[in-house]
Amino acid sequence: MEDLSLKILSQYKTIAIVGLSPKLDRYSNYVGQYLQSQGYRIIPVNPNYPEILGEKSYPDLLSIPEPIEVVEIFRRPEDVPPIVDQAIKKGAKVIWMQEGIVHEEAAKKAREAGLLVVMDRCMHREHLRLTAEGKL
Repeated sequence: MEDLSLKILSQYKTIAIVGLSPKLDRYSNYVGQYLQSQGYRIIPVNPNYPEILGEKSYPDLLSIPEPIEVVEIFRRPEDVPPIVDQAIKKGAKVIWMQEGIVHEEAAKKAREAGLLVVMDRCMHREHLRLTAEGKL
């Protein structure tokens, strides 16, 4: 997993965060803020808010008018398949399911479409670890 995390975090800089919350006590907000502070372009995907972390928020991936590289998912596992379908249609390169989120069938579909897939890992923790190891 380490090599895949390193490849993703060093190669891709545009991250659509599905389920990003504007609430400061939510982990998605913390991770989004951290990734912004590290130079990543964050695109919030949450139909309930017009803006999150100073960025325009979109109701779904297909509404985003620019290319996206990474789709980070902060949603329940049962919500993952349609997100993966949209990511494939959108031409994303990576599906990253946050820690605690696993959906094998959706992951298989994404891999078959040529996307890299990470499940049950925290992008924030992976970035901190790789930075501490001097790899990022």
